[in-house]
Amino acid sequence: MNFKQLQEDLKIKFKNENLLMQAFMHTSYVNEHRDQNLEDNERLEFLGDAVLELAVSQYLYREYTNMSEGELTKFRANIVCEPSLEHFARDLELSDYLLLGKGEEKSGGRARPSLLADAFEALIGAIYLDLGFDQVLFFLKQFVFPKIEPGAFSHAMDYKTQLQEVVQQQGKQVEYKIVDEIGPAHNRQFIAKVYVGQTEKGSGQGRTKKEAEQQAAEEALKKY
Repeated sequence: MNFKQLQEDLKIKFKNENLLMQAFMHTSYVNEHRDQNLEDNERLEFLGDAVLELAVSQYLYREYTNMSEGELTKFRANIVCEPSLEHFARDLELSDYLLLGKGEEKSGGRARPSLLADAFEALIGAIYLDLGFDQVLFFLKQFVFPKIEPGAFSHAMDYKTQLQEVVQQQGKQVEYKIVDEIGPAHNRQFIAKVYVGQTEKGSGQGRTKKEAEQQAAEEALKKY
C-alpha cells in the first residue's frame, strides 16, 4: 500500500505513519498476521467517532446560527451516520488502502459500506492522535465541510436516528444490546436486539455491531 501517496492526496504529513496504516487495518488482517504484533483499527475508530462528532458539532454551531438544538442534532446525525461516512470514504478512494484478510477480501470486504465508514472514522482518530484537533479540522474543511448544506444528507438518515425520533415522541428510551457473536474471526457476525423501554422491538445481524444495530432498528421501525 502506498501510504505516502495517500498523505499527498489528503495534504497531510503524518509523524507516525504506523498510525495511518493502523487506521486501515481490519481485524481479519491482524488475525492472519499474528506474528507481527499488529493492532486493528477498532480503537482508532472509537476515538475518531467522538472527534468527528465534536468537529461537526462545532462547525454546525458556528455556521447555522438560526438552527435550533433539535435541528442541529438531526443535521449532525445525518452527516456522521454510516451512509454519509461511506460516501466520504469512496470520494477519497480509501478502499484502495484497506488491509484485509484473505477471507474478507474474497467476500467483498473492500466494497463493504461498514468497513469504509469505519476506516474513515479510524482515519480521523489517527489524524487526531498524531497531529491534533486542528489538523482534523484542516482535513474536514477540505473534504467534508464543503459538502455540507441543509438537505444534502437527508437521504442518508440512518434507521437508528429515525427510530430515536419516533420513540422520543412517545417519551421513551431506545437501548441496543449485542446478544451474540457467531462465525469465525475472519467472518464474524454480530446479533443485536433493540429495546424500547423494556420491550424488544427488533433484532438484526451484521458483520459489525453498527450494521447489526441498524438492521434491528429497521425492523423496529416497521412496527411503528
